[in-house]
Amino acid sequence: MAAFAKTCKNLKKLSCGSCTFGALGMNAVLDNCSALEELSVKRLRGITDVANGEPIGPGVAGSSLKTICLKELYNGQCFGPLIIGSTNLRTLKLFRCSGDWDKLLKSIAEGVTGMVEIHLERVQVSDVGLAAISNSLSLEILHLVKTPECTNIGLAAVANRCKLLRKLHIDGWKANRIDDQGLMAVAKYCSNLQELVLIGVNPTHLSLEMLATNCQNLERLALCGSETVGDTELSCIAAKCMALKKLCIKSCPVSDHGMGALVEGCPNLVKVKVKKCRAVTCEGAEWLRAKRESLAVNLDTGETEPVDASASDGGPQESALELPHVANQIGNAASIASSSNGRSTSFKARLGLFAGRNIVAYTLRKLSSNSGSRS
Repeated sequence: MAAFAKTCKNLKKLSCGSCTFGALGMNAVLDNCSALEELSVKRLRGITDVANGEPIGPGVAGSSLKTICLKELYNGQCFGPLIIGSTNLRTLKLFRCSGDWDKLLKSIAEGVTGMVEIHLERVQVSDVGLAAISNSLSLEILHLVKTPECTNIGLAAVANRCKLLRKLHIDGWKANRIDDQGLMAVAKYCSNLQELVLIGVNPTHLSLEMLATNCQNLERLALCGSETVGDTELSCIAAKCMALKKLCIKSCPVSDHGMGALVEGCPNLVKVKVKKCRAVTCEGAEWLRAKRESLAVNLDTGETEPVDASASDGGPQESALELPHVANQIGNAASIASSSNGRSTSFKARLGLFAGRNIVAYTLRKLSSNSGSRS
């Protein structure tokens, strides 16, 4: 990596997955590549001791980095100095990185003031961390995916200060820590909201009506795995969301009756997607298509599909709204790492099959040998 870094000083994007080099190799890149703008690191195996490990960054790349993405790192907090020192950082994505991130997020917020996009997925973060994030006054995109320690209090703190928020994705993991109270704070302060995805969160018509009334630019809405989103809520959306263009309802207790409200409601609606809502029938969907011919109605019962409507852009989950993966653009380099991992998985599968054949052959030879010795 040191030789590579000295040779490729004009490098702008770097993605590495399941590599064996450690802090020395990473620091070599950061110390030599002054034009580096995007860095994606997944399962870096060369760093094993967080407490005694060499800190990573920021090096000369600290002033040029705009996007940092860390995935599945047991020791992701070793990158703390790099994140804090990347003063022009605009996008930070943390996926399944162990350790308590609250304290580090506070330091990051103090050193990096121009953050526009933050993704947190399955990381240990609480309302303390969200309070730190609320200092990022330029924040426009926030994803909170399966962070069960985040509650209405933390979400309200972000909404109160991050008034430029345009896209909000929350996967509450059915922990019921975020509900109407937190969403009402978003409705009150974030009037620029254009996209809202709620998974495993239970809003009612109270918060949905307030969101529709105050966030008049709301164009994309996905409600997935919500026990409280029924016909009343769908009727509220139809009556109040005048700017809505795309709507996704998945695994919610809505029926044909609620779908009927879309005949006259949401005048700008272009597409509605309904999945795994048992009370919505094919006849109901056909009736809606007939009544509103310009509307694309997609009904999918999906009986055998796993219940995960996650529209999180950080993983392999299907985008509930079939939106462009705006919040997941970490460069083509991330795709390279992903495909490399796929090839590794395929190789392991072939290796397992080869080993299985060897075991069968050995067993047959053993049985033949024993049979011959007895005769």
